[in-house]
Amino acid sequence: MEQTPKVSVIIPCYNEEKTIGLLLNSLLHQTYPLEQMEVVIADGMSEDNTRDKITRFAEENHGLKIRVVDNLKRTIPSGLNVAIRASRGEFIVRLDAHSVPHPEYVARSISDLEHHLGDNVGGVWQIAPGRAGWVAESIAAAASHRLGVGDAKYRYADTAGEADTVPFGAFRRSLFDQLGGFDESLLTNEDYEFNTRIRMMGGKLWLNPAIQVKYFARPTLGQLAKQYWRYGFWKVKMLQRYPGSLRWRQALPPLFVLGLIFLALAAIWIPAAGTLFITAVVLYGLALVLSGLDVVSQKGKGYLLLGVPLAITVMHFSWGSAFIWSLITSIFSPKRPA
Repeated sequence: MEQTPKVSVIIPCYNEEKTIGLLLNSLLHQTYPLEQMEVVIADGMSEDNTRDKITRFAEENHGLKIRVVDNLKRTIPSGLNVAIRASRGEFIVRLDAHSVPHPEYVARSISDLEHHLGDNVGGVWQIAPGRAGWVAESIAAAASHRLGVGDAKYRYADTAGEADTVPFGAFRRSLFDQLGGFDESLLTNEDYEFNTRIRMMGGKLWLNPAIQVKYFARPTLGQLAKQYWRYGFWKVKMLQRYPGSLRWRQALPPLFVLGLIFLALAAIWIPAAGTLFITAVVLYGLALVLSGLDVVSQKGKGYLLLGVPLAITVMHFSWGSAFIWSLITSIFSPKRPA
């Protein structure tokens, strides 16, 4: 008789043929006993070779139990819900298809849960370039720099403790059932919303840097801009339900973008506004240059002096502009579904 797994690793997936093999191989080599673990992949009807690669891997590696379920709605939160409901484990470990967990990832996550350190446990991203080249390297460096991500501890923390959110996360199935799953009306920020509900019910989020996972950043500035536009746009939808969950790192980009727009318009009539606009741009540029120098001093690659400030600018302005646009559309279309 097949043993009921103690841990279910759930993965929402869509067109991830380039990285799905890396993820599955890393799960195959986890220190946690494979006989107590299953992998459930919710595929959003991938149009590339993702499913073929999963099937081939499963056929060649029988020690890792892998199942694929259809995610017909083709969104991340729906994929998470479908995968968890199809799983059987007492503990749920969430991962993304473009991530590669360290060998101790599952074992450390389950250990922290069993020691009741948190209701949702997560670790630190080790952000890697999505491809070769100076642009991709710059994006990866910017995505873990404090000027780019503020106090998002899961991108750089080196000490364990409570946090406002954790990446991916590991939790008990009973918590999922208690909260009613992930909110499928949010196409992004579904994890932050899930964690917000945990905190509102008195639960604790635990961030442990010993739990490490490699995460592949977006490879181009265009894809980075789309990613952060999506983040900013859907953050407003989440804040409409939980306004108290706003963090300063999330508020600064839209305030900065809005301030620049206001000063630029005011400068038409008020010369002092033009001076303030130029001052703000110069100070921001100086901060960007210093961030580039900081990364160059660590990595010794001169092209990052240009690439990191460029990537951070894309992150800030995409997030900030999307946040403002989402807020405007919400005001003028209050009945629009979130």
